[in-house]
Amino acid sequence: MTDFDYMARAIELAEQARGWTNPNPLVGCVIVKNGKIIAEGYHERVGEWHAERNAILRCEEDLTGATAYVTLEPCCHHGRTPPCSDLLIERGIKKVFIGSRDPNPLVSGKGAHQLRQAGIEVIEDFMREECDQLNPIFFHYIQTRRPYVLLKYAMTADGKIATVTGESKWITGEQARQNVQRTRHQYSAIMVGVETVLADNPFLNSRMPNAKQPVRIVCDSQLRTPLDSQLVQTAQQFPTVIATVSNNMQKIEQFQAFGVQVLQCNEQHKRVDLHDLLQRLGAMQIDSLLIEGGSQLNFSALESGIVNRVHCYIAPKLFGGKTAKTPIGGEGIGDISQAVRLTLKSTELIGEDILLDYEVL
Repeated sequence: MTDFDYMARAIELAEQARGWTNPNPLVGCVIVKNGKIIAEGYHERVGEWHAERNAILRCEEDLTGATAYVTLEPCCHHGRTPPCSDLLIERGIKKVFIGSRDPNPLVSGKGAHQLRQAGIEVIEDFMREECDQLNPIFFHYIQTRRPYVLLKYAMTADGKIATVTGESKWITGEQARQNVQRTRHQYSAIMVGVETVLADNPFLNSRMPNAKQPVRIVCDSQLRTPLDSQLVQTAQQFPTVIATVSNNMQKIEQFQAFGVQVLQCNEQHKRVDLHDLLQRLGAMQIDSLLIEGGSQLNFSALESGIVNRVHCYIAPKLFGGKTAKTPIGGEGIGDISQAVRLTLKSTELIGEDILLDYEVL
């Protein structure tokens, strides 16, 4: 096996924890001695041991002179857990390959520097592009303290998200819908607009087996969410937030009685200021937000510039109808130069449907 193979294995290990480490990063570690892997580990859950510590503490062999392959720069500060750099030095590791650099100000080059000061050879930026792909959410959140935002929608081949009568279940097939459940597990929160609540009465949970459940958020400027909706009725069981600009304390107290957290946000054009909402969610340690709203919320999110990524599912169906809804509604743009620009990261066939994965430029 080569250095590339060992780092690829570390990436594979890190991926196993996707959805469980938020707001911490995904990290994998492989330790090699005499051409043989003698220890492996990854950061499994937020608050638990980091990848390097998991690998080292589970290894029964002498690590003196070994080489470590780590997808992210080892931490060098005391947080929920002790520094990993100290343990690498203590156990006699002689060489460390580092994939991604850690933008966390508490680390940011200090971990690599500490290792070098201890006489360890450090190779930085090894397979950095592949390692960076593990943690766009962490990198965004640690630098901005705002959630990384994914806008997801499903549409027909003629660009409709519902028929002319409003019917929308189901546009995509079962495999695509299962993939969405995995995405819900991976993101810290999921948000819809009140119109979606009124039309669909959604539950907004992840139905993936043994899933981590996202915080459920309704963008509801005037507090129109029904008290008998599934979201309100299950708020004691699943964290639920309503973002509003309303000052109606009677309504607010009614929601709070059901266990709903009401965030009174700044107002913009009589609607919730989405930038203010993201600041508040970031302060709650919500590092990532999946928007599954209707066309109006989708347009508002794009217009405000809060969206980082777009997942567009395309089903092999045609609805037609000039009044049938499209994924992005609102007022729209008047000039092509104002278009939201995207870059295509990947295309995937899921069952009979296509998933286009875009980053927002």
